[in-house]
Amino acid sequence: MKVLVVGGGGREHAIIWKLKQSPLVDKIYCAPGNAGIGELAECVPIAAMEFDKLIAFAKENTVDYTVIGMDDPLAEGIVDAFEKEGLQVFGPKQNAAILESSKAFSKNLMKKYGIPTASYETFDDYEKAKAYLQTQTMPIVLKADGLALGKGVLICNTLEEAETGLKEIMQEHKFGTAGNTVVIEEFLEGPEVSVLSFCDGKHIVPMVSAQDHKRALDHDKGLNTGGMGTFSPSKFYTKEMAEECMKTIFQPTLDAMKKEGRPFVGIIYFGLMYTKNGMKVIEYNARFGDPEAQVVLPRLKTDLLEIMLACTNGTLDKIDIQWYDNAAVCVVLASGGYPVAYDKGYEITGLDKIAKKENIIVFHAGTDKKNGKFVTAGGRVLGITGIGKNMDEAIQTAYEGVEIVDFEKKHFRTDIGKKEYK
Repeated sequence: MKVLVVGGGGREHAIIWKLKQSPLVDKIYCAPGNAGIGELAECVPIAAMEFDKLIAFAKENTVDYTVIGMDDPLAEGIVDAFEKEGLQVFGPKQNAAILESSKAFSKNLMKKYGIPTASYETFDDYEKAKAYLQTQTMPIVLKADGLALGKGVLICNTLEEAETGLKEIMQEHKFGTAGNTVVIEEFLEGPEVSVLSFCDGKHIVPMVSAQDHKRALDHDKGLNTGGMGTFSPSKFYTKEMAEECMKTIFQPTLDAMKKEGRPFVGIIYFGLMYTKNGMKVIEYNARFGDPEAQVVLPRLKTDLLEIMLACTNGTLDKIDIQWYDNAAVCVVLASGGYPVAYDKGYEITGLDKIAKKENIIVFHAGTDKKNGKFVTAGGRVLGITGIGKNMDEAIQTAYEGVEIVDFEKKHFRTDIGKKEYK
């Protein structure tokens, strides 16, 4: 089969790396891709939001199956556009991708169907939102309703912080139109876990658990980022918790979407928190997490393309999905200054050496090639994934890779995978 993957980050590199292992795959294209993806697939200079060009390319090159990696095209209806042209595509339709693209929609869905989440109120009027804040206890959470590159969430410890944050979101448009509506949410405490899941509209199969590190600096300090690293499996998420989540969160979410006339086909990412009142949903995403995909997919034994096709065809319950009994840790190498201002174009060294290492995989996020050499081209540059028999070994392997690869102003966290929970 000929496969087209839409996107150009570390997540898409991980998807392509896994798809490449499938005997069903003859050729992979990626639009737009990046320099690292170009080692495994043919990169096509078409942006993820250029639906007409992507459809024309798929037709001209007799692409059998398209995989959508990113949130923006899903939110804007790329799956609907492909299906209208009779093309097979993996991902939720626009009316189901709203699970991620509108936090107000997802919160209202959870309230309606009794899916556990933090209490909240939604506002599209700044003055009303500000008045509501003054009646609440701190800390409190502000969320821009729409897509904001994983950065549209503010945790505010004081009323002054909350009022400043609200002004930034709703009046100064820090996150663009994503902040036209804001969700003001109860602050919950407890360890977090990410659980990705395959869905075919009726059936849902959770993947192995992972935990993300969103803050830019060690010990969860600094600004929120798209993710500075992740590890799998979670250190506290037990089999009993997984069974509880299946009953109270995973299947009820899929059933709720179906009842709403929005059957969900693709990947649902459940961002969960284990609170004193049990597991609660913090957020949904409608695609693979980034960098969670970089630790979850290396642990997948079963052919990824077979699973995706089963999701599309509504036969997910017929597949036995198997996982390796190991651990994976991904450390993100970012450009100095990320997530605010950073320089690009620095040469990356050590990639040839790391390629010879067993159990280390390098996923490219923001790279380019100039004069035959890899250079930095984004905030998050590379994800260094280490595989080990256990978490300690995976951490050691990942950081061994971090030491080998270098570029000017390289920034990374030194504590990925080291979170401990009681």
